[in-house]
Amino acid sequence: MSSKKLPWKKSPGKLGVLAPLVGAWKAEAMSPMGKVRCTRTFTRVLGGKYVQLTARWEFGKGVYEEFALYGVTGGTVTFWSFTSDGKHSEGTIADGSDIHEKAITFEAEMPAGRARMTYWPDEVEGFHWTVEAKTKKGWSRFTDHHYTAVTGT
Repeated sequence: MSSKKLPWKKSPGKLGVLAPLVGAWKAEAMSPMGKVRCTRTFTRVLGGKYVQLTARWEFGKGVYEEFALYGVTGGTVTFWSFTSDGKHSEGTIADGSDIHEKAITFEAEMPAGRARMTYWPDEVEGFHWTVEAKTKKGWSRFTDHHYTAVTGT
């Protein structure tokens, strides 16, 4: 299978920043719970006024799911996330240029403090996604995945 670098271009409108993520993506990584397989599917919904994320994490015998909507509130791109463990978070688009010049970053205030998730293009194929916690010394990364396109579905 040959690798193909996917374009990382936004489209018009506030939600256009999410255009590079629209589609179905997969990753495998190691976690404290062992090997994890994750799929993330981004779809434009409700007449293009929102982008919906459906994520599924498979850890050995367990499954963790997330449903999120990205939309615009007060002129700011915002997300609302709901997870299978009953948690809910929401946050807004932020600057992630310290990670990559084309980063798509969101920050949220979580029970444990400030967190951010960032997407950015891989130089060869797909994109990277990380989750970090804000510390006194800066951002501390605790999740790091490399996603490639789901094909043949």
